[in-house]
Amino acid sequence: MCAHHLKPLPGSAAAGSPSLAANRRSDDLVPERFYRDLISGMRNGVIVIRRDGTLVAINDAAYASLDMLPGSADVGRPIATVLADVPEMVRVLDGAFGSDPLPNRAEVKLAHTGRSIGFTLSLVRDPLGLITGAALFFRDLTRVEQLEERERLRDRLAALGEMAAAIAHEVKNPLAGIEVMAGLLKRRLSDNPEAQTMLADIIGEAKMANAIVMEVLDFVRPVRLQVEDVEVAELVQDSLHMADSLVPRGNVAVSVDVPEDLPPVQGDGHQLRQVFTNLLTNALEALGGEGRLIVQATALDRLPFPATPDHPQGPGVEVTVLDDGPGIPEAMRERIFNPFFTTKPRGSGLGLAIVRKVVDAHEGRIEVQPGLDGSGTCFRLLLPLAPSLEQVPVRLPDDGAPGGPRPR
Repeated sequence: MCAHHLKPLPGSAAAGSPSLAANRRSDDLVPERFYRDLISGMRNGVIVIRRDGTLVAINDAAYASLDMLPGSADVGRPIATVLADVPEMVRVLDGAFGSDPLPNRAEVKLAHTGRSIGFTLSLVRDPLGLITGAALFFRDLTRVEQLEERERLRDRLAALGEMAAAIAHEVKNPLAGIEVMAGLLKRRLSDNPEAQTMLADIIGEAKMANAIVMEVLDFVRPVRLQVEDVEVAELVQDSLHMADSLVPRGNVAVSVDVPEDLPPVQGDGHQLRQVFTNLLTNALEALGGEGRLIVQATALDRLPFPATPDHPQGPGVEVTVLDDGPGIPEAMRERIFNPFFTTKPRGSGLGLAIVRKVVDAHEGRIEVQPGLDGSGTCFRLLLPLAPSLEQVPVRLPDDGAPGGPRPR
């Protein structure tokens, strides 16, 4: 059984035991405040409870990892009351007094925040070996898992990219030959309307196939960001002009509400323009020349991302692209970012997959929701002002931190 024999805090019931006469002298040298400061200063979350389930100690890192506000009156209250919003952690602590062996470097997922928490559980015993409480040491592994998943995705895309590049090379050459030969034949048969129509279709299909090959290459190619300060208002206007050149606006009423004084976003301006051009083009295509399209942007003091002691929530920008078109059925919303999923008759299904890939590279988030008046579509983008933009995830050393690293 994994148990830590901790010296009781000065003034506790166990400190009055006759067998602690020798330890009392050392307790006099180390004031109780030192122990409190020790727990408070730990970067990992710490929760200590008594055998009856009352809270003895909890530090700020624990509050932050569990997305809770610190409460000065929490000590002495039942742990089930203090952690009422995180019943998963209550169950972990309740299991401390009936588990053998205790979990070490285990993991639990919190339902209300989606965070992954790695933890180690230890028992507190008195000098006679009797269990008097339990201590939970934990940390938020959400960031670690995101970096690991990003690394795995990069590895998969690198392998897929090599294969796609080889296939694209073999496919593009025949496509170019088909297009050239069809063009030559079209000029020779200029007096044959039926042949002209068929050859025009051949050339169009060859161009479409070549465009799909290029989109596949764009999707599997690793994202390389040329980071600069990007003005959101300018970004939206440029993207709207580009979308207008690709899809006729018709009678669509376009409204842009993007303050000029929005703080700039650090990112790749070219790739972010591709993101917004894709979203605006999709909206114009869905509207078919009739309806409303609204682009809004606002600054946020704190993005609604999971915060950790090492990566606190920071400021960012929220941009929404709304329309009142036919919308996306709820059953399809979870799939629209999947590669090769499309509802268009001639779509490749890679546009939104590339959009999410670029947004992820900027450490942002994109969501799809119902649009205007419950109909249509709303794409919501959240971009941090100053993402860390780690290009290579850092593997954490095996330093005995709770919950990690874990074997793969």
